[in-house]
Amino acid sequence: MEPRKHYSRSPIAEAVINLRVELPDGVALTTLTGVHQPIEADYPKLQDILVFQGQMTAGPSVGTTASQTQIGYCYWSSDEKQAVQARLDGFTFSRLAPYDCWERFRDEAMRLWHIYRELTQPKAITRVAIRYINRVDVPLPLGDLKEYLRTVPEVSPDLSQGLSGYFMQLQIPQEDIKGMLVLNEAIVPPTQPDSVSILLDIDLYQEIDIPHDEPGLWAAIEKLHDRTDLVFEACITDRTRELIH
Repeated sequence: MEPRKHYSRSPIAEAVINLRVELPDGVALTTLTGVHQPIEADYPKLQDILVFQGQMTAGPSVGTTASQTQIGYCYWSSDEKQAVQARLDGFTFSRLAPYDCWERFRDEAMRLWHIYRELTQPKAITRVAIRYINRVDVPLPLGDLKEYLRTVPEVSPDLSQGLSGYFMQLQIPQEDIKGMLVLNEAIVPPTQPDSVSILLDIDLYQEIDIPHDEPGLWAAIEKLHDRTDLVFEACITDRTRELIH
C-alpha cells in the first residue's frame, strides 16, 4: 500500500505530536516558563493549562468539592494555527488546518521538543503519539457510507438503513510497531451547505520500549507517522480521493 499522497484539499483539521514524560523532582512551572523565551517571536500568545478535579462525599450529608491545578502553559502562534504545550507531564505540538506536509510539521515539533527537553531533562519518555483528525465533506444526498469509507458501522438488514448520525471507535493493536491504534469515526455538523461532514480521527500511540535517545525517539515517531499514512489510505475509497485530490 502506498503512503499517504499529498492532497491539494487536505482533509486534516488538526495534526498532533504528543510525548508524555516523567520529569525529575524539582521541575516546576517556573521551569516551563523558560520554554517561551526562545520561541516568543513565533508563539507570542500564552494560555495556562489547568486540570480540574471534583470529589463527592457521602454520609450524614452529601457534598461536592472542586479544585483546579495548573500543570503547564500553551503557547500559540499569532495566527492561532500552531500551538506548543509545555506541561509537567509532557510536551505537545499541534497544527490546525491548513496542513502543509509531514516534514515541515515534524521539523518544527523537533525544534520545540529540543527546547523543552533541554530545560526539563526528562527521566523517562512514557508515551509517544501521533494523531490526525481528518474531516471529509461529502456532498448530499449521501447514499451509502461505503462509497467514501472502507471502515464503517454495519447496520442489520432488518433495520432502516438511513443514518442521521453515528459514532464508532475501534482499538486495533499494532503489534509489529508495539503500538495501539484508536480509530474514531463520526458524523459532525457540516462546514458547508448541501454536504455532510465525516470525522476520521486516527490516534496512534506507543507506551513500551520507547527509545530515550534523540535519533531513536524520532525514528520511532517516523514509524508511527508512516503507519498513520497507511491507516488513512486503508480507510478511504477512491471516491474520497477524488474529493480531496
